[in-house]
Amino acid sequence: MSSQHPQYKLLAAAVLAALVSMSQVQVAQAQDAPPANDGRDDEPATLATLVVTAQKREEALQDVPISVTVMDEQLIRDSGVRDIKDMQVLVPGLTVTSTQNEAITTARIRGIGTVGDNVGLESSVGVVIDGVYRPRNSIGFGDLGEIERIEVLKGPQGTVFGKNTSAGVINVMTRRPSYTQSAEGEVTAGNYGALGVSGSYNDALSDNAAFSVYAAKRKRDGWMDVRTGAGPRTDTEDYDQNYHTLRGKLLFEPTETLNLQFSADYTSREENCCTAVQLVTGGTAPIINALGGGNAIAMPADPYARIAYSNRSTSQDIKDKGVSAQVDWETPWFGGATLTSITAQREWQAINGLDYDFTTADILYRNADADESFTGFDTFSQELRLTGATDRFDWMVGFFYSDEDLDRTETYRIGAAYEPYLSTLVGQQVLGGLAAQLAPLGIVVDTANPATFMSQVSGQPFGTNFTGLGALDRHDQSAKSQAIFTNNTWHATDALDLTLGLRYTREKKELTSVYSNPNGSVGCGSVLANPAGRVAAALTARGVPLAALPPEVQAQILGSVAPQVAGFMCLPWANALHHGRMTRQEREEKEWSGTLKAAYRWNETVMTYLSAARGYKGGGFNLDRVQSSNGLSSGGSGITPVDDTSFPGEFVDSYELGVRTTWAGGNLLLNATLFHQTYDDFQLNSFLGTSFVVRSIPKVVSQGIDTEVLWQSATVRGLTLQGGLMYADTRFGDDIPGADFQAPGGALYKLPGARMPFAPYWSGSGSATYEWDLGDRLLARFNIGAKYMSEFNTGSDLDAEKHQDGFTVVNARLGFGARDRRWMVELWGQNIFDEDYVQVGFDGPLQAVGSPQPGDPLNTYNGFLGAPATYGVTFRLRY
Repeated sequence: MSSQHPQYKLLAAAVLAALVSMSQVQVAQAQDAPPANDGRDDEPATLATLVVTAQKREEALQDVPISVTVMDEQLIRDSGVRDIKDMQVLVPGLTVTSTQNEAITTARIRGIGTVGDNVGLESSVGVVIDGVYRPRNSIGFGDLGEIERIEVLKGPQGTVFGKNTSAGVINVMTRRPSYTQSAEGEVTAGNYGALGVSGSYNDALSDNAAFSVYAAKRKRDGWMDVRTGAGPRTDTEDYDQNYHTLRGKLLFEPTETLNLQFSADYTSREENCCTAVQLVTGGTAPIINALGGGNAIAMPADPYARIAYSNRSTSQDIKDKGVSAQVDWETPWFGGATLTSITAQREWQAINGLDYDFTTADILYRNADADESFTGFDTFSQELRLTGATDRFDWMVGFFYSDEDLDRTETYRIGAAYEPYLSTLVGQQVLGGLAAQLAPLGIVVDTANPATFMSQVSGQPFGTNFTGLGALDRHDQSAKSQAIFTNNTWHATDALDLTLGLRYTREKKELTSVYSNPNGSVGCGSVLANPAGRVAAALTARGVPLAALPPEVQAQILGSVAPQVAGFMCLPWANALHHGRMTRQEREEKEWSGTLKAAYRWNETVMTYLSAARGYKGGGFNLDRVQSSNGLSSGGSGITPVDDTSFPGEFVDSYELGVRTTWAGGNLLLNATLFHQTYDDFQLNSFLGTSFVVRSIPKVVSQGIDTEVLWQSATVRGLTLQGGLMYADTRFGDDIPGADFQAPGGALYKLPGARMPFAPYWSGSGSATYEWDLGDRLLARFNIGAKYMSEFNTGSDLDAEKHQDGFTVVNARLGFGARDRRWMVELWGQNIFDEDYVQVGFDGPLQAVGSPQPGDPLNTYNGFLGAPATYGVTFRLRY
C-alpha cells in the first residue's frame, strides 16, 4: 500500500543513498589500508564459532539439527531491538502483532500462531527469558534490557522447552554479571517527542561474587491522531510510550563447580493503546455519524491518514515483575554431570480501557479500572535438569512444574448511543423488508423513526432498555502442569549423530466463571418471555395487521423476524440469560511429545539432518461470553448461554530435512531446511463482530523451505551480512465441520482449503553491517536491515477487505565514536521509508451486519496499523 507521505520517502531515500555511498567509499579505503591494532583481536575469528543453546547445552550453531536464527548483542543493538516485537525484522517467517492493547501480542512462525484477544488460549510460539517460560507472548513484550543473544527456534520444540511450543520458541538470554567493573549509559531522542534514558552498572563484590543492574525510562508521544467527539476522552493521540524498567542480577560462584545466579525485574507501562482505523466504511456509518454529532467515523475510509475516532479512553496500565534463581552444579555423579535448577515466581497484570466501537458515537466501551478491566497472572515454575556427556553419548533428563493462577475481569458498558444505533439498524432492516414484502397486498408499514422500534418491542420507555454496566464477568483459572523429559544424542560414529527426545506432560485446569448484568438487561429481559408476542405488538403498532393475515403468513413473518430481533436485543453483553450464572469447568490432559533426529556430517563443512517431531499445545477455556442456538460452542448464532467453553489440545507432526554448510574458512554459513508440519485440532480464535469464538480446526498444513546466510568478510574487516528467505504454504484443511464454515452464509466459510491469515508465501530479512576506522581514535558503524513479506490476509475469517499487499520495512543506523567504544553517537531510523501496512484487520463491532460475502456495502472493516517512520539520535557512554 502506498504511503501518504511521499516527501518522507524521498528524504529517506536520499539519506540512505548518501549513507550507502559513504560506506562504499570507506570499504574501498579499508581495502587499501592495513588493519590497525585497536584491541579488537579477541573477536571471534570465524562465524563457525557461533554458539547456541537450542538443546539447553552449548553447541556450535552448525552442529545443531534445528532450524534456528541467532541474533547476537551487537546485531540486536544495531537493529534497535528492545522487545520481541522489534526483532521480527531480523527473522524470516516470524510475525508479531498487537490488537486491542499491547497486552494482547501474538507471535507466529511459519504462519502458525494463536490469535490473541483471549488469554484463555496459550501461545503456539513459546517465549523463554533466561530459562523461565512465560505463559503468554504478551508477557514477553517490554524492554528486555541488556540482551546477550536471542535464538528463534522454528518448528515444535516441546521436548526441550516444554508444552505450548508447537510452532517454535523465542529464547532470550540477557547479559550475565561479570567481575569487571563497568558502567554504560544511553540517552535517546527522536521524533514524536521520543526521549529515553538507560543505564547499567556491573561490578565484583568479591573474588567469587558479582552483580549487575539495569534501569531504563522511555517516553514518546502517540503517532495516531484521535478525534474524541464529545468525549469524555481528552487524549488526542494514541500509541504513545511511557514506561520504566529495573533489572538486577547477582552471581555467586563459591566453588569451581557451583554457581548461583539470582535475578529480579520490574516493568511498568502507563500508555494509551490501541485505537483502530476504518479500512472500509460501510452502510452503518451514517447512523453512527449522526449519533456522534458528525465527524464520528471516517467517511470515506482513509486509514493511512492515521486518524482514529474514539470518545472513550484506551489507557493501559501494565505491570510485570518477577524473581528467579538458577543454580548450576557440576556434580561428582555420572562423570561430572551438571545439575541445573531454575526457580521462578512471576506476576503480571494489565488494566485496559477500550472503545469497542472505534467511533466517537457513545455505543460500547470499557473503563480502564481494575474493577472493570483486569487480567492478571501469578506463576510459579520449577525446572530441574541433569545433563551429562561421554565420548559417545550426550544426555539430559529433567522435570518441570508450573502453577499458574489467571484472574480476569471483563466488562461491557453501554453508552447512550447504543439503543438508538442498534434500534435504527434493526428497525431499518426489519421494517424495510416487511414494507417491500407486504406492499403487493396494499399494506403500508410505518418505517419512520426506526430508533424507537426496540422500545416498542420491549414495551419500555425509549432510552431505558440498554444503559450503564451491561456485563460484569469474573474468571478465575488455575492451571498446574508437570512434565518429565529427556533429550539424548548418541554419536554412533564420528560422522553420525542420532537424537531421541521424549516428554510426558500432565496438565490440569480448573475454571470458575461468574457472570452478571448489573444494569438488569431490561431490553432483552422484556422480550425473552414471549419474543413472538412482543414483536407482533410492535409490528401491529407499525401498521402491520397481523391478526388479519392468514395464519401461515403470520407464522412466516414472526418465524423470521422474532428470532432476528431477539438476537439483536440479547447480544452477549445485554443477554439477561447470562445474569447470575456461575460455571465450573475442569479438564485434564496427559500427553506425550517427542522428537527423533539423525544428523550426518559429511565433512568439516557440510552437515545434513532429518528430524521428526510430535508437538503439543494445551487445551483450555474460552474466557468470553459465549452463546449459541443450542447451548453448545459449536452451535450457530443464538442467545442460549454456553456453559462448556472448553477446547481440546493442539497437536503437530513435523518433519524437517536440513543442511548446514560452512564456507570461506568459517566466514560464510549457508543453511536451509525443508519442512512439513501437520496440525490437528488447531486452535482458531475469531472475532465475528460481536464476540470471540474458538474453533478447533481438524487439519492445518504448513510446508516450505527456510534458508539462511551469514557472511563475515575475511578481506574487509568489519563487514558482515545476515539474512534469510522463507517460502511457506500454510493452509487450512478442506474439510472443516460446522455451520460457520459452510458457504455462503457461514461467517468462516472462506477458510476450508484456503491459505491461513498472517501466512505470506514469501518472507525475507536481511541485515548488512560495516564498521571502519576513522583515523587512529575513532570508528564508524553502519547497519541497514529490511524485512519483506509478500501479500497475505490479516483477518482470521479471510475477508477480502482485510487483504494486505506485500511490503518491506527498512531500518538503518549510522554511528561514530571512540575506537575503544567509550562513547558513540548513532543516527537511526525505523521503517525509514514510512511503509504503510495493517497489522490486523477485523470486523467493525456491530458494524459488519451484512453478509460475509466480499464487497457487501453494509459492512465496515477496521484495522490496527503498523508503526510509521520513526527516527532519532542515541548517545552512548561506556566505562
